[in-house]
Amino acid sequence: MKTKFVIGLLILFLATCSVKNPTPRDSGIAGQVLVGPMCPVVQQGQKCPDQPYQATLIVNSLDGRKIVQFQTDETGRFKISLAPGEYILHPEAPNVTPFASEKSLTVETGKYAQIIVNYDSGIR
Repeated sequence: MKTKFVIGLLILFLATCSVKNPTPRDSGIAGQVLVGPMCPVVQQGQKCPDQPYQATLIVNSLDGRKIVQFQTDETGRFKISLAPGEYILHPEAPNVTPFASEKSLTVETGKYAQIIVNYDSGIR
């Protein structure tokens, strides 16, 4: 009985350990997703700011491997931990519009790269 208990604890301990690199907590990307234009006709002197947009984003390695997929919050904000390195941020497009272009990014040790992702609403 005591042996089974010790073996169970050992399995539990080993299951919580990882030989892979753990996800860092002091580096990654953070930012906001916006969509615009939001007015069909913008006239001089009239403001038509881009609006926050809840989107699905994918972080890929330079060779195309998916590292992480996540969704922004209701205000379009996000903060994701990543190991230092080079990445491609791929904004998902639910339909033809809105759409956004991929962005290359560099994550440095101990820093969160600040990113604004701009989706084009297609409104003109």
